[in-house]
Amino acid sequence: MNLILLTKRHGPRASLDLAQPRVWLAAAVVLAAVAGALLYGGYRLGLASAGTVPAEVAGRWAERLAEQDRALEALRARTRAELDALALRLGRMQAHVMRLDALGRRLTEMAELDRGEFDFSRPPAQGGPAAATAEEGEAAPELLAAIDRLARQIEDRERQLAVLEELLMERRLRREASPAGRPVRRGWLSSYYGRRTDPFTGRREHHRGVDFAGRLGSPVVAVASGIVTWSGERYGYGLMVEIDHGDGYVTRYAHNLRNLVRVGDRVQKGQTIALMGSSGRSTGPHVHFEVRYRGRVVNPLRYIRTARR
Repeated sequence: MNLILLTKRHGPRASLDLAQPRVWLAAAVVLAAVAGALLYGGYRLGLASAGTVPAEVAGRWAERLAEQDRALEALRARTRAELDALALRLGRMQAHVMRLDALGRRLTEMAELDRGEFDFSRPPAQGGPAAATAEEGEAAPELLAAIDRLARQIEDRERQLAVLEELLMERRLRREASPAGRPVRRGWLSSYYGRRTDPFTGRREHHRGVDFAGRLGSPVVAVASGIVTWSGERYGYGLMVEIDHGDGYVTRYAHNLRNLVRVGDRVQKGQTIALMGSSGRSTGPHVHFEVRYRGRVVNPLRYIRTARR
């Protein structure tokens, strides 16, 4: 087999005989040179790529890692600050619970109440069925759980104290509204309740109150809080003040020199409501003191002695 080579010039044509061995050797040398060149070029290109692209990627990853480290450190700082704040809150709540417990025990002792109902020395009783939405294995961190327990204790203590305050307030209002004590600051008991000889007629008659004699113009005081329902002249009583205390109690203060309150006024226990006089059917300066319960006259001495006890 012959390979004919044509040139640009119109000279003699050359031909290669492919059957000869030296022709094949020359072709192999040429092909080897071309392959070597291609391999060397690919090798240099691979080295160039290996030295530039991974370095840029590593730089970007290093920057991202540095940013994550800074963010993690900031998160740690915030977490430490929040834990410190929670610990401070926990300490304040514990102190608050201790103050509430001390106040509750003192009020319970002062009110002479049963400690079984208002027991501030024990944790509040709790219970009830488990919630259907509770997840198994769910547990709050120890600090948050302690804060939740203290919050529940504070809520229980405040609820008990509210009931105790209401009970004491009701007791105080009853005590303030219940007649007790003397209607004068100074004076002496000059006439008792019940059967006595009338100083004007000399007959035995029923005296519906007690009389306290004293100095003219000395203070007459209310024995309980209430509303003034009468202030003025009344037959046989002279100048009189009548006070409605609620719960069916009414008190009267008669023979005054001058009344210091008017109808509709709210008076407090111990407040001066009149000045002692001798108006009306009277033989001298004194105050006629009556106590009425649900419209019936009762002996005032029992209420005067109650204040002494």
